[in-house]
Amino acid sequence: MRPAGKRTLALIGTGAVALSMVGATGAGAAPGNGEGDGQDQAVAKHAAASTRSAQAEVRAYWTPERMKNAIPREMAKPGGKGKPGGSTSSAQAVRAPAQAELGKVFFTLGGANYVCSGTATDSVNGDVVTTAGHCLNEGPGAYATNFAFVPAYDNGDRPYGTWVAESLVAPGAWVNSGDFNHDVGFAVMAEQGGQSLTDVTGDYPIAFNQGYGLAFDAFGYPAANPYDGQELWRCSGVAGQDTRGTTDHRLPCSMTGGSSGGGWITGGVLNSVNSFGYQGERDVMYGPYFGDVEQQVYTAASTS
Repeated sequence: MRPAGKRTLALIGTGAVALSMVGATGAGAAPGNGEGDGQDQAVAKHAAASTRSAQAEVRAYWTPERMKNAIPREMAKPGGKGKPGGSTSSAQAVRAPAQAELGKVFFTLGGANYVCSGTATDSVNGDVVTTAGHCLNEGPGAYATNFAFVPAYDNGDRPYGTWVAESLVAPGAWVNSGDFNHDVGFAVMAEQGGQSLTDVTGDYPIAFNQGYGLAFDAFGYPAANPYDGQELWRCSGVAGQDTRGTTDHRLPCSMTGGSSGGGWITGGVLNSVNSFGYQGERDVMYGPYFGDVEQQVYTAASTS
């Protein structure tokens, strides 16, 4: 790790479904206001592959075949799979060149192998990957195992290798309650060859409490039809605000399952992730508002 001091989708019916889980909670809470009981707003930390031997086992586990066959996390539960519809021009995702800061997240939950997306994020330790909360914890429920990040994944190519998480950090509001207002997670990756992740890949700075009405580029690796999860895609547009039960941003976007956790970039900084959509509302993605809670959880991951 860097020494301290160095700078700092699947969609639902009448309720919200993660790009996997069912039912948005915390409706009506103001973003970043810290409301709710202390347990729900606390930082939840979980040890992952904390030894070199365990990390080597995770890297060995993720063979090309397992990566290819990993399914979008959004398909974990019946009814949790989104159905892409006829896209409008503003919602249509476009192919994007692979970026070292952006990649695919692979993990195991309940004996099945899943895939999401993630972003290498500026941090004190240089080892943070930002993704969706439901990509590292069931919300509520078990934590993911075999958690790995592959920067700039492209049709099976792993130009920057496979990085393994040594700890997983998420809002207590997600881990304890599955609150979609706080569907974000931070994985702290183990060093390789004496180097931190972002020393190798570069990173995106992260920002909090930036307000609404922002222009975003949302990235991800959609794997559900009509996509195959093998390339990076991007949606671009000005986000509105969810009026159906969460404090999330609302962005027209045709990306499907597998894109969960992919970063939303505005003005060169990371400010949300692909989280969920509503069944019956085609080609719209929602991403959590990064407020005080998310900043607290990020700081815990950044300095661990």
